[in-house]
Amino acid sequence: MSITTEEFDALDDHSKLRVLIVDDHDVVHWGFRLMLGNQPWVERCLSSRTGAEAYALAERYKPDVALVDLFIGEESGPEICQQLRERSPDTKVLLISGAGRISPGAAKAAGASGFIPKDWGAADISRAVRMVGLGMTVFQPQGDGEATALSPREREVLDLIASGSTNREIAAALHLSPHTIHEHTSSLYRKLGARNRADAVQRAHRAGLTE
Repeated sequence: MSITTEEFDALDDHSKLRVLIVDDHDVVHWGFRLMLGNQPWVERCLSSRTGAEAYALAERYKPDVALVDLFIGEESGPEICQQLRERSPDTKVLLISGAGRISPGAAKAAGASGFIPKDWGAADISRAVRMVGLGMTVFQPQGDGEATALSPREREVLDLIASGSTNREIAAALHLSPHTIHEHTSSLYRKLGARNRADAVQRAHRAGLTE
């Protein structure tokens, strides 16, 4: 759900924020730096492509808010969030992702002040960054972003994959055809940005989608 105009207008216009972008894609860095760097409330826009780079920048510049992708290569966004909060306690973290989701509870447990999908509009993402930087929280209500959220059937398939079941065994357990299971697994890989079964399970676990 988009942030309301009333909430945005209530923000302190005189606050200048230092922003840290943590993402491993060049296009994302370019887009966010272009979008946020032009905001009058942004004092400085820093960027890093790994957890190690993010920690070093956080310790040196003490950013007010860090925009952290849910998956940074083989690293976990929530784990990077925890480390950032330990090294720079005053830095608030907004998790963001174009593939996969994390529950508000799991995000809060990692120390994040919010989570939003990358398919939000530029204005809404900018507002979310500013709100989190000023100490507010921004969590997408359940029900939004259904195109990329896992369906109940996909969650069932994911749980069986995590248990080590083959596609044929999953088909038998769910009384579906192997072809249908293949479609569900392909959808899972796409939504999670995973390369294979093991990667899908790992990414789902890091996103709080599995136990």
